[in-house]
Amino acid sequence: MAEPQPYEKLLSLADLLTPAAIRAAATLGLADHIRAGATTSAAVAEKAGTQPDVTDSLLRHLVDTGLLTSSAEDGDRHFALTPLGEPLLSDHPTSLRQVLRNDSMIGRGTQALLHLDHTVRTGEPAHAAGPGGGYWETVNNDPAFAAEWAEQARAVDATQDQPLGWGAQHIVADYDWSGVTSVVDVGGHLGAILMGLLRAHPHLRGTLVDLRNVSEQAGARFARSDVADRATAVVGSFFDPLPKGSDVYLLSAILADWADDDAVRILARCREAAGTNGKVLLADVAMPAHGPATELQYRSMMPAPSRSVADLERLCDRAGLDITWRGPTTGLRSLLELTPRPGPVTAGDADACRERSGDRG
Repeated sequence: MAEPQPYEKLLSLADLLTPAAIRAAATLGLADHIRAGATTSAAVAEKAGTQPDVTDSLLRHLVDTGLLTSSAEDGDRHFALTPLGEPLLSDHPTSLRQVLRNDSMIGRGTQALLHLDHTVRTGEPAHAAGPGGGYWETVNNDPAFAAEWAEQARAVDATQDQPLGWGAQHIVADYDWSGVTSVVDVGGHLGAILMGLLRAHPHLRGTLVDLRNVSEQAGARFARSDVADRATAVVGSFFDPLPKGSDVYLLSAILADWADDDAVRILARCREAAGTNGKVLLADVAMPAHGPATELQYRSMMPAPSRSVADLERLCDRAGLDITWRGPTTGLRSLLELTPRPGPVTAGDADACRERSGDRG
């Protein structure tokens, strides 16, 4: 067989059909339907609510790619899963269905790669160039994602006895919480860190602030936990005013998802809420990159996956926050205690802060 021509190899490398076919199969649950006995294209189409002729084309292409086999029986073509196709099953021990679905949170995130040119051109996450935009606002507020958040919450419950990941144990163990009575976990996700804090420091009370879908699930987790009397979840955005009067405002693994000006706005909201007596604890994460492929994947979804501590310090200065303690810095996590600087700096003053610091981002 002759060697493929360069243009043929390039077309093969750039082909979107097979990835799209696999993700369509995952989204439509075709593997589940086949295992349940819908082995013809007509039967699969009836179960999946799809068009029989296009479904037949999809199934035959999945045969060509090795995910399915086909055989003739009673005048019909019957399909079956191969070992390569079995991880598309919802209950497979190493199921990839949720990862590969176009309508899941992870699937929606990875679709940003289709607009990688936007990220290369602008440095922005590629979601801004695709349909829908506003990734975090969508997955955290759209009721269509509520069930997926509930599933994630149950998964987190099942692993609650395991150590916190991504170096988050440093938040619990290395900061001096002895003189703190109340903490607000800003953008606290499903509450794993806040619950770890409250369990390790029984004198603490905590409030989690996040958008609707995740905050509701965090609140449900608190209610069924052993810290139910000391943990509260409220719906809110870190771009809006935060609950005031707490001793510490924790920002953990938040800023990587936001460009500099937005990061300053978030920090300034924490500064406003902390007032003259509170502190802000910045516990940011630097995503580990393992070459250009990982770097491009991260940048397609987040503008600043690996800020240095010096970068974070510049953002804090712009937001009117002074560093009063530096915790251990690991390859994944840094800890900075921040004290509001005297003076009227608010979340709406990002441009003024930038002018004062001479930082042009």
